[in-house]
Amino acid sequence: MSNVYNMEPPTRGRVVLQTTLGPIEIELWAKEAPKAVRNFVQHLLEGYFTQCPFHRLVRGFVLQGGDPTGTGDGGVSVYEDGRAFPAEMHSRLRFTHRGIVAMAGTNRDDNRSQFFITLDRCEELNGKHTI
Repeated sequence: MSNVYNMEPPTRGRVVLQTTLGPIEIELWAKEAPKAVRNFVQHLLEGYFTQCPFHRLVRGFVLQGGDPTGTGDGGVSVYEDGRAFPAEMHSRLRFTHRGIVAMAGTNRDDNRSQFFITLDRCEELNGKHTI
């Protein structure tokens, strides 16, 4: 498993997401996904995710959050008028193990505030979501 980490580009930073079950440390790929990282960090700094529930759990697959309504239908980006922004793909960032954090949009260009954390290897998501 350790060779998986050697294949990924070096991360440039980390943030801590406070949840009701404790903190989650998240690596950021600012060079590879600058819009997604800015969006996520600004939401964290502004307290957007405070008291924001994880609204979806698919055992062995993903845990999803980032929707302040808790329904899976809400959330805005930090960009103009809360509009969605396009996906940012990087060939060396892949869903090869659990714990990968990615944007959760209904399609590649529908990124707002929702994100998910993988609970296992999810190769079928490669090329579909910004890590």
